[in-house]
Amino acid sequence: MNYQVNENGFYGEFGGAYIPEMLHHNIEELKNCYLEIMQKESFKQEFSSLLQDYVGRPSPLYHAKRLSEKIGAKVYLKREDLNHTGAHKINNTIGQILLAKHLGKTRVIAETGAGQHGVATATVCALAGIDCVIYMGEIDTQRQAPNVERMKLLGAEVKPATSGSKTLKDATNEAIQDWVRNAEDTFYIIGSVVGPHPYPDLVARLQSVISEEIKKQLTEKEKTPNPDYIVACVGGGSNATGAFYHYLNTPEVKLIAAEASGKGVNSGKTAATSVIGTPGIIHGSKTMVMQTEDGQIIEPYSVSAGLDYPGVGPLYAHLHKEKRVEFITITDDEAITAGIELCKLEGIIPAVESAHALAVLDKLATKASDIIVVNLSGRGDKDLNTYTNYFN
Repeated sequence: MNYQVNENGFYGEFGGAYIPEMLHHNIEELKNCYLEIMQKESFKQEFSSLLQDYVGRPSPLYHAKRLSEKIGAKVYLKREDLNHTGAHKINNTIGQILLAKHLGKTRVIAETGAGQHGVATATVCALAGIDCVIYMGEIDTQRQAPNVERMKLLGAEVKPATSGSKTLKDATNEAIQDWVRNAEDTFYIIGSVVGPHPYPDLVARLQSVISEEIKKQLTEKEKTPNPDYIVACVGGGSNATGAFYHYLNTPEVKLIAAEASGKGVNSGKTAATSVIGTPGIIHGSKTMVMQTEDGQIIEPYSVSAGLDYPGVGPLYAHLHKEKRVEFITITDDEAITAGIELCKLEGIIPAVESAHALAVLDKLATKASDIIVVNLSGRGDKDLNTYTNYFN
């Protein structure tokens, strides 16, 4: 199977660019030049240098021995939580700010849910000396208050989205509206493998450094580049794409996506797009969307601010349809329990998003010889209140 985007911006039947006419020039400009720019030696060298010296890559691949004993298989954690700013998001924003500079843009906007993409965007805008505006759902600004303060400290303007569910979907809507109003001088740094083509492919390429490193590190540790399983949480899908990218055409490696089912798939408070989604258009691309029969978006819910999105990136709609990635739904309770367990077993506090991936481990039919890589997409500093208050 070919899991790469085609020349028209589609993964199978999913993808494309369904955008307002006002954004056509921006999207065409980016589509026509992003691969050419990214293939230049000057871009590659600057990107690689910043990943190493600024972000702190390569991130460690850590053998979690106590967790492995509990699971009954060899578990490695890809420590994206140790990156500068605390998550995988910085890999993408470093690359996109370099593109923005190449295109001569003087202003950057972004959307954020858990705040990690917002912090990473504010960080690279400070690094580049470019004005930054971050849209964040009003509810998310409250439950992720430390990240709001970080963004402001880094010089970004944080604008709360007060429409709809006041979460990630609505922040994205308002960011797109801003882009329409300021198309000429503004670059939109999208945080996941979502949105109109070429963003899903662009973000996938920038995050693919994760699986590139996994292959090298696992070869050093286990004398094979291929684990039996790779597990990652999926909202839009950027951290999972980073972990899966170089394994998509390696069928012996099982790829597992942990999806937030909130209070339960059939509870009415869920973000399990793979189960209840149907094909539709959201934020500029055709993908699987949680929607009513007449196409109205169903408000998603998750304890995790980074996973309560009513869709998935078009690549994931395609991977789900082709059964290349297995989606496993994880409830709030299961995620929080798994996150607390990692704290006590390994002395690592994971983001609640990453805790969804950890919760999958109890659901896999593994044997002692199996090697499992879990992409620990972010650290849990931002989620301390969520953890401490959840069962109270």
